[in-house]
Amino acid sequence: MAELLECKVMPYAWGSRTAIAELCGRPSPAPGPEAELWMGAHPMAPAKVGGRSLAELIAADPRGQLGEPVLGAFGPRLPFLLKVLAAAQPLSIQAHPTEEQARAGFAEEERRGIPRDAPHRNYKDADHKPELLCALTPFDALCGFRAADETLRLFDELAVPALDAALAPLRAGDLGETFRRVMALDAGAVGQVVAACRSPGGFSDERAMAVRLAELYPGDVGVVSALLLNLMHLEPGQAIYLGAGNLHAYLGGVGVEIMASSDNVLRGGLTPKHVDVPELMRVLQFTAGPVTPLAPRAVDDVEQVYDTPAREFRLSRLRAPAAREAAGPEILLCIAGEVHLDGVSLPRGAAAFVAASTGAYTLAGDGTVFRATVNLRS
Repeated sequence: MAELLECKVMPYAWGSRTAIAELCGRPSPAPGPEAELWMGAHPMAPAKVGGRSLAELIAADPRGQLGEPVLGAFGPRLPFLLKVLAAAQPLSIQAHPTEEQARAGFAEEERRGIPRDAPHRNYKDADHKPELLCALTPFDALCGFRAADETLRLFDELAVPALDAALAPLRAGDLGETFRRVMALDAGAVGQVVAACRSPGGFSDERAMAVRLAELYPGDVGVVSALLLNLMHLEPGQAIYLGAGNLHAYLGGVGVEIMASSDNVLRGGLTPKHVDVPELMRVLQFTAGPVTPLAPRAVDDVEQVYDTPAREFRLSRLRAPAAREAAGPEILLCIAGEVHLDGVSLPRGAAAFVAASTGAYTLAGDGTVFRATVNLRS
């Protein structure tokens, strides 16, 4: 059966005061920043069903709620977390570990007795965190390292002598060593780069980005490392997939985000939070080149899916009216119009959980929903 979800809004400082409120039909602007709307069973902020947490609902009947294939693959838990992300300011530069790295890092920090809520802890759980973001509005992001020749052309135009030693390894083909040296720059070198970015020249969008980041995070070395990354602009409906080791940052916009249900984040700047450069270096993938936005693939006349290699999640856009078969546990989020899910009303901004045991269900009305489930289909 389908159950309406009561979801928690996370008030991180970089959040918008209008986007989530308007999506959910609440007064706008909100009293404070609203960064993310969480729809899932993650222990940090599980959604509720009739006053009971979704995690408790699943624990009471894991086979009925998840289905045997999902239970066998991931255990008695919802393996994905769905969010609406509303960034009024940039998020930190960050990357996520592989499954093996997460297990090893978590075990080591447990052995050392580091409290799981300690601000200097890197691994909050033993899981990896692949993620996909689909833009609802124009959305800007940094994603992966730019091709070396383009990066060298950018920095050669800026002509900052303080970067010569850091860029020397890149000229010899060693991106990883250049990144390590950039992360060791002092605030003075960062200031010189920002001053050069204020001058007119090529790479105008990248220059403007660095100036904006420096205004928010003066002297932060993340301002310079951001210039090593691909600056991407997504139009509504386009998406990006971020696998393990991909250095990235969301700069601004509203999107629907889905990820494996993990909280493992290794940061590299643009944040007051803990930055561990050696551990970040250990998990990064130092591959370089352009990134192409991900377009959806048509399943049929009413559904489009964003294909990724992640087993934990599958995200698609579905236009009502439609009939579907629950492919394991599902969360449906209405983002336009109003739909009715087997008698449960889903206005814009509302979400519902569909248990695996529901089987077939229908969406009536006139609206668009995001459909989140697992990706165990052959």
